[in-house]
Amino acid sequence: MTRQEERSLIERAIAGDRAAAETFIRTHQASLFAYMLRMSGKPDVAEDIVQDAFVRALTNLHRFDFKFRFSTWLFTIAKRLYVNACQKHKPAYDSDVVGAWEGKGGRDERPYQPAIDSEVTTNAKLAIDFALACLNGEQREIVVLFHQLDWPIAQIAEYMDMPEGTVKSHLHRGRMRMRTALSEHEEFSRHVQEVWA
Repeated sequence: MTRQEERSLIERAIAGDRAAAETFIRTHQASLFAYMLRMSGKPDVAEDIVQDAFVRALTNLHRFDFKFRFSTWLFTIAKRLYVNACQKHKPAYDSDVVGAWEGKGGRDERPYQPAIDSEVTTNAKLAIDFALACLNGEQREIVVLFHQLDWPIAQIAEYMDMPEGTVKSHLHRGRMRMRTALSEHEEFSRHVQEVWA
């Protein structure tokens, strides 16, 4: 969606156009849920945060600053809600549920996947979740935004309120830390080798 299309939708939504509000929800719901699920590790927490974030964003749409992207504003609201939720819920990763969600539209709906491929995929997801858990909060968030949600560096920098060079540095260090954690873990190191085999 271009900035002009986004601005038009926001103006229509502020004026009470429900279809415009629904367009924002449809456009951003899957990626915001995937992001919150990766950050929290809990589907129920992610679902609550996404719902609250949309309610707050649409209720306060008249306060939106058009120099930013709507997605950046929405994700910032969700992140603040997540920080508040962390005080109540300690993150616990459910690899099967977390791994089943992708940033661009939900679950993998392939009707058949051979058992060996399924085992390799499950093992790879476990290894990735382990490696992500080894990162600090900022690194994990940047890695998820860049690799899972395909956000460009500039958008991550705007969202995280940090220079692009700092984002690149966190991304580089995060990937290196993940690589080291996986290579030092005997079982997960084998799982990663299976994927490349």
